[in-house]
Amino acid sequence: MIWHLIAAIFAGLAAAGIGLILRTLSAKRLPSWIVPVFGGLGMLGYQVHVEYTWFEHKQAQLPETTTVISSDTETAVWRPWTFAIPMTTKFSVVDSENIRLIEQDDALLAEFILYQFERHYTDIIITQPYLLNCDSRELVPLNKESREPILEEIRTLRETSPLLNSVCP
Repeated sequence: MIWHLIAAIFAGLAAAGIGLILRTLSAKRLPSWIVPVFGGLGMLGYQVHVEYTWFEHKQAQLPETTTVISSDTETAVWRPWTFAIPMTTKFSVVDSENIRLIEQDDALLAEFILYQFERHYTDIIITQPYLLNCDSRELVPLNKESREPILEEIRTLRETSPLLNSVCP
């Protein structure tokens, strides 16, 4: 977080420097307010760039064995540009290295961990173990400590679900 603040300050200083050079090259015909406006636009441009490249940056940090299952976009009033191009703020990932396939009672079960990344002032990572019946497409979360199924939260996935296609062979 502190590095983003430092980078935003330097982006603002660099853009203000460009404004100052333009004012000097124009023999001071450009108004003096152009320097702080360029500085503010530089800081704003850096922040917008960081927000829109967050998803790709996080994906690049993940191992090659991971598959993005879903992603969510968000708009915000204080970020009016997100109404034109929504910003990705959340995505879910499955690591194929951590999928454990089990055959039980003529049913193929897959035990895996779903990782959910959320963008806030600091990134949040939520992990949840799941058990998926590949034949009936039933997905049930597991208790993190005891690994017991939480049957109240069972749900059935669609046949075209990216999660089902990634976890089940």
